[in-house]
Amino acid sequence: MSVGAAVKGWFQRTGTEILGWILVPVGIVMMPAPGPGTLVLVAGIALLSRRYVWAQKILDPLERRAIEAAKFGVATWPRIVLSVLGVLWLVFLGGVWWAKPEIPEFSVLGVGFGPQLPAAGWVTALGLWVSAAAALGLLVFSIVRWREPRSTSGSSRS
Repeated sequence: MSVGAAVKGWFQRTGTEILGWILVPVGIVMMPAPGPGTLVLVAGIALLSRRYVWAQKILDPLERRAIEAAKFGVATWPRIVLSVLGVLWLVFLGGVWWAKPEIPEFSVLGVGFGPQLPAAGWVTALGLWVSAAAALGLLVFSIVRWREPRSTSGSSRS
């Protein structure tokens, strides 16, 4: 057995499991933060589903719901337009966080904010832009894969 085959075999068995166990908590942490947390979490569960029945039981309904949501999201042009506007909003917010503008000072439940934007800088901007790219990629994929073409007026129903 060659070294390449041994490394490939190890990664298929152990490496994917380790990566799955890393992605699950990282995805959970990323859920409220700017970034594609849900995708990271599902990717971790997908890797773990190769070895664990409990992960496969979680993944199957998630996959069905994701497909239903994607079909729903591209069913009409207004929904597609709103999704594109959401992508543009993420790009804009990334630019705002990159620019680090000063904001008015205020407090919420005793926690003070301002004059610096919380988590301002290139890391948050990059997270927002990666989220926008992921959202746009998923939108395009959903349109290509699940968008139902309108039937022409001359077609007959059977």
